[in-house]
Amino acid sequence: MSSNSSHIHTIVVSEADIDGMNHVNNVVYLQYTQDTATAHWLSKASEELQENVVWMVRRHEIDYLKQAVLGDTLHIKTWVGEYTAATWERHYEIYRASDQQLLVKAKSIWVPMDRHTLRLKRIEGALLECFR
Repeated sequence: MSSNSSHIHTIVVSEADIDGMNHVNNVVYLQYTQDTATAHWLSKASEELQENVVWMVRRHEIDYLKQAVLGDTLHIKTWVGEYTAATWERHYEIYRASDQQLLVKAKSIWVPMDRHTLRLKRIEGALLECFR
């Protein structure tokens, strides 16, 4: 089952994001996706869920299509996809705001953990409903 509840996070590329080739470093794009996933979670999850659930990444896939440079405004869109009892796909697209060029497409597999015991949590009930 999937959901189409999406979230858009906007950032402006800073000097710290730039590598020796004068564009955004590949690892920074990954950080953008993780920051956007966190923002989406915080915007959807109840205070109780946030206190009891922490997400860990099991896998990242990322396709770099075009480059961003210093000062570019980027829109990072994320949404959740297929899930199992213990994993949830999350998709991302990063666009340059000025021309709407798609720069990056990515997908991650996230695993919910009990924040206090660090044991796997099942995706059900309130956790499932927060992205529906």
